Amino acid sequence: MADFENALPPAGPAKHTPSAPKTLEIDRRDRCLLPAVLLWCFLSVDTILWSWPHGMGVTAVVFGWYVLLGAALGPAVFRSAESRVLLWSSLLLAVSFALASNPFLRLWNFLILLMLLPLHALSFAGARIPWQRPAMLWERLLLLLLGLFGRLGAAFAALLPARRRQDPGRLLAAALGTAGTLVLLGILVPVLVSADALFAAATVQFRTLIRTHFTTALWKLTAAAVMTPFVFGLLHSLRRPDPLSRGMKPLPAVDGLGFLLMLAALDGLYLLFLAVQSAGLFGGAEYLARRGISYAQWARSGFFQMVGVTVVNLGVLLAGLTFSRRTGRIFSALRALSGGLILESLVLLISAAWRMYLYICAYGLSFKRLVTFWGMGLMALLFGVAARKIRRPDRGFFRLAAPIALAGWLILNCIPVDCLVARDQVDRYLAGKSASIDVEYLLYDLSYDTLAQLERLDGGQVCERWPGDTVPLQMLIAERRAQARDVCSDWRSWNLSACLAAGR
Repeated sequence: MADFENALPPAGPAKHTPSAPKTLEIDRRDRCLLPAVLLWCFLSVDTILWSWPHGMGVTAVVFGWYVLLGAALGPAVFRSAESRVLLWSSLLLAVSFALASNPFLRLWNFLILLMLLPLHALSFAGARIPWQRPAMLWERLLLLLLGLFGRLGAAFAALLPARRRQDPGRLLAAALGTAGTLVLLGILVPVLVSADALFAAATVQFRTLIRTHFTTALWKLTAAAVMTPFVFGLLHSLRRPDPLSRGMKPLPAVDGLGFLLMLAALDGLYLLFLAVQSAGLFGGAEYLARRGISYAQWARSGFFQMVGVTVVNLGVLLAGLTFSRRTGRIFSALRALSGGLILESLVLLISAAWRMYLYICAYGLSFKRLVTFWGMGLMALLFGVAARKIRRPDRGFFRLAAPIALAGWLILNCIPVDCLVARDQVDRYLAGKSASIDVEYLLYDLSYDTLAQLERLDGGQVCERWPGDTVPLQMLIAERRAQARDVCSDWRSWNLSACLAAGR
């Protein structure tokens, strides 16, 4: 025992040495990317937060993002078919901001870009789940959070010389101190100005110069500087991917009896509904009159609700096929009921399309009615993909459904919907098929593409701009064209639709 104690070092047992902190790898490309990221962040802030409505500025931001992504990753951006599809889809959606001015499409295009751009970028971050599985959304959300918040020190490390990049603490302290100094000056200088008239008079020229030329730019630069570490950290994680330590386990299959009961109930409900529908269709106006319902009231209502229930049907059907055990008689019966539900849903879509056609014949086109027709066609295609999954349950639904939905949305953006709606409404009014025309809807709820059609009407026609204020139509059109000129005066909001309406 004594010999064992004498064998120990004089200072006692060896202590555990903590592992060295993990250093961030920074190379020349990273240092070149950092100022480009700051410039892109400034462009994004200047375009999206300080400009309205969004126009060609959003196009520039998206194209600039792909320039950054290409500079960071190189040819890998174009290597896979998935990457090329997402790349071209994002660029086409971005171009739509420079071409069209419909507020509804702009809003949804912006939201879709907010989803597509991270999904595309994170396909290079070591994602393990293929894109056609819905579970990839959760995995890529985690990768996005890790990229944005897990590499915040990369931007500060890129600012340090190569020999000192392992210690970015002093630079971070300097950056935070500078930001704190600016905040304190912004708070204390106005307080001192209000406290002493002599100090206010002595600094009036300097304060006027700052307020006139630098205040807005300083706020934009501050916001861009705050964004830069997050965006640069994301690009750093894409260049050096660190996959999630544990893969996501697939959800266990469950007994399909519950889904079987739901599908059986839906099939029975829609059989009853379609039987009642057929009675109204074949019974005609006399049968409906005995029920106290006019034929016009019956034919011109319910299409939005029927499109909505088909979405519910598709969700229940896919949940049953995905999460049920794919063996035994229960799954065979579930597949049969799913096929019946698809047939009933297609009949519902046809009924809704017929009702919408009757409604349009009576009241003309509108943006919502045309988009509803587009949605019916898209749902019919998705039910076709679901029928394929019934035949081959092992095939993924989203492998075909996602490209079809994305292509359908791009096609909708290529259709001049507002011009078609305005032409139809004006034609109906001039032909005497409509007793009135909703000028305010065509002028203000739709894009500038409606102005050329509205000029076919009598310019002296009196319209109500707001309650109690009536003005000639030509004055409203002139005001709308003046708004288009204001939009085109700033490159960030410029778009071709407004440019044509402004006469430029």
